[in-house]
Amino acid sequence: MIYRENGQFKTSYAADQQIFPIRQDRIAILALLIFAGVGVPLFADEYLFRAILIPFLILSLAALGVNLLVGYCGQITLGAGAFMAVGAYAAYNFLIRVDGMPMLIAVLLGGVVAALVGIVFGVPSLRVRGLYLAVATLAAQFFWDWAFLRIRWFTNYSSSGSVSVAELDFFGWRIETPVEKYLLCLGLLILFALVAKNLTRGAIGRQWMAIRDMDVAAEVIGIRPMYAKLSAFAVSSFYLGVAGALWGFVHLGSWEPAAFSIDRSFQLLFMVIIGGLGSIMGSFFGAAFIVVLPIFLNQFLPWLGGLVGVTISTAAVSHAEFMIFGALIIFFLIVEPHGLARLWSTGKEKLRLWPFPH
Repeated sequence: MIYRENGQFKTSYAADQQIFPIRQDRIAILALLIFAGVGVPLFADEYLFRAILIPFLILSLAALGVNLLVGYCGQITLGAGAFMAVGAYAAYNFLIRVDGMPMLIAVLLGGVVAALVGIVFGVPSLRVRGLYLAVATLAAQFFWDWAFLRIRWFTNYSSSGSVSVAELDFFGWRIETPVEKYLLCLGLLILFALVAKNLTRGAIGRQWMAIRDMDVAAEVIGIRPMYAKLSAFAVSSFYLGVAGALWGFVHLGSWEPAAFSIDRSFQLLFMVIIGGLGSIMGSFFGAAFIVVLPIFLNQFLPWLGGLVGVTISTAAVSHAEFMIFGALIIFFLIVEPHGLARLWSTGKEKLRLWPFPH
């Protein structure tokens, strides 16, 4: 009875096109943001920040980028990890080679470089699609893995092949504690999620979805496939580049090319499949699921083995994690292709109609 929009009348086009047209949704989102910005820093401990919250925020941003390309434009990619690596190494080089470069500007410039690289590797999408496009983006993954491992200029001629960022400075604000890192990632995620939501609701988002549904029909009605596809690659790669820079600067501090391997690309693709293709909310659901599930399994499976008198090793837990991921992906592709976001929407619809039959 609480989740009803009775009496909430729209008297203008702007009111009808709100991101959250139902008042209860607006209140819930505002309360969630206040809790995330004020409540979480007060109650969470350092382990929660480092192991769960900061990785969740950064991977949510990366999943947003993948979802814009795969879910909204229908262009499959297996090179998301490569674009994260481009953003991370570009931001690192801007930071060390330009005197006085602010950390945030370096992160954004890393995203810009990743967007340019994304446009280059998005050119094959003008000719091929489906599996062939996936192979083309996979080539980007292997190319940049090789480049960052073999071309020493990218790592500032580091003997170990790894790079590190000693200090994070945000226009004079030294970001040192986990709480400060969390608030920085939270602020950027909110900003980019809002931009992504408005992009998908605007003209460019409609062009992406038209290309996704039927590119030939979209071209007939005047949509330029080259502009739509390359813009999707550019925006997606920009998000991934910023997320990669944050992953290196904020979460890892010191990293090597293996941090952005093909496993990262598959992980991001799994996020949007499980969370929900073509859904901004699904990107958050998928990231939360992928981040929390391994931690849950590491605690639950040894406890379950202790109950039945069986010792479960760490390697067995890791293998179980892969098997559960695979089973869940198959389940969602068969039962609910739109992922957790669709289940969430279905639950909200039932609440709006309860106690009347659907």
